Amino acid sequence: MRHCGSCEGEIRDDFRFCPHCGNALRTKIVEYFTGHPEVGDGGLRVSLYLTQPRHVRFSIWRGARADAAISLDPDETQRLGRFLLATRGGARHRLPLPRVLSRR
Repeated sequence: MRHCGSCEGEIRDDFRFCPHCGNALRTKIVEYFTGHPEVGDGGLRVSLYLTQPRHVRFSIWRGARADAAISLDPDETQRLGRFLLATRGGARHRLPLPRVLSRR
């Protein structure tokens, strides 16, 4: 076991946040998503950076190498989340054409 650098509370090694004071124990949280097997190989790694500047980094992996990466600021990350939630379960979310074109 280790101790939190903020409150000195005892914490397990797999904890991302201190259960005593809520302090972030890592500077980022990472999740890996496997690519669709019928579309192609590879995967998506999403890293949420908890320190400044706060951002989310998306990287496309094929094997042991990242082919591409992009970072989004918190506002764009929230917009991406709303887009994904609006289209979940096969439901179609249609934006008015003028609104879509105005984003270009």
